[in-house]
Amino acid sequence: MTALKNDRFLRALLKQPVDVTPVWMMRQAGRYLPEYRASRAKAGDFMSLCMNPEFACEVTLQPLERYPLDAAILFSDILTIPDAMGQGLYFETGEGPRFRKVVSTLADIEALPIPDPQKDLGYVMDAVSTIRRELNGRVPLIGFSGSPWTLATYMVEGGSSKDFRKTKAMLYDNPVAMHLLLDKLAQSVTSYLNGQILAGAQAVQIFDTWGGNLSAAAYQEFSLAYMRKIVSGLIREHDGRKVPVILFTKNGGLWLESIADAGADALGLDWTCDIGEARRRVGSKVALQGNMDPTVLYAKPEAIRAEVARILASYGPGSGHVFNLGHGITPEVDPEHAGAFIRAVHEFSAQYHR
Repeated sequence: MTALKNDRFLRALLKQPVDVTPVWMMRQAGRYLPEYRASRAKAGDFMSLCMNPEFACEVTLQPLERYPLDAAILFSDILTIPDAMGQGLYFETGEGPRFRKVVSTLADIEALPIPDPQKDLGYVMDAVSTIRRELNGRVPLIGFSGSPWTLATYMVEGGSSKDFRKTKAMLYDNPVAMHLLLDKLAQSVTSYLNGQILAGAQAVQIFDTWGGNLSAAAYQEFSLAYMRKIVSGLIREHDGRKVPVILFTKNGGLWLESIADAGADALGLDWTCDIGEARRRVGSKVALQGNMDPTVLYAKPEAIRAEVARILASYGPGSGHVFNLGHGITPEVDPEHAGAFIRAVHEFSAQYHR
């Protein structure tokens, strides 16, 4: 494989020295970019964009043409695994993801297959290898998956949910069924991420979008325990380099110490906790990724720059910080504001790496 020209993202995840703090954005290939909207219109719909490796590569690279980002992230969706398990994923305008089938009983869960990454999700593996080839060593490529708990909520609810009524009812009424579902998903995510690593992903992130909606006890048992299991089964070295793993639980600030003990290399933070305080709490155990509120990007560039400077000062000197938003960039953001954000990270962070 081609040598990396810019490896500061991987170095920071491993707490190695860097010249400036690396930066990327969750959902950096997305609807805020006019070129993305043009590609999506050309593809026909969102799933056609995801399932065509050439289109997935095209939109993955688009933000790198605009901005001096330090990583690319595979363009895909967290719900590819449930779709490969036969749930029938589709997207309804204005309503988000939906499944034609839901799981509601132990028998439903017992019937679920564990997907083969090459046979059932080959289009994702093809996208990873295509993107990696086209990057030609410019920056590292991040692979990703949803966490078992997050995937389970969509499978049981049949789509997005505000209260997770059906999923939480299953968790408390039928924990045997819920544990079986989560165990199957953990096996699926492990093989899926390992497939991405073998296809060329140089770091992986697990998105636990809905773990923060659980109680403290339920989070440990039904979310973190399965992410820990995944981390223990991942390929951690490939192509002669370590493959860092990032865990991101939205609204997980109460449990940083537990997440830091799960075996990953880095911990993603949303914007509700102070990154300096998070650093004090977890010590040198893991790197930290985050954590600017995405809505700051609606403000003027001067305000964006001030918030970047504040977060960098809160983290303080030394490596181990990957700058990111606390969640995905939103569709209405002005692309020029995103550029101001990215440039500010590099400009202001150099002083912390002397």
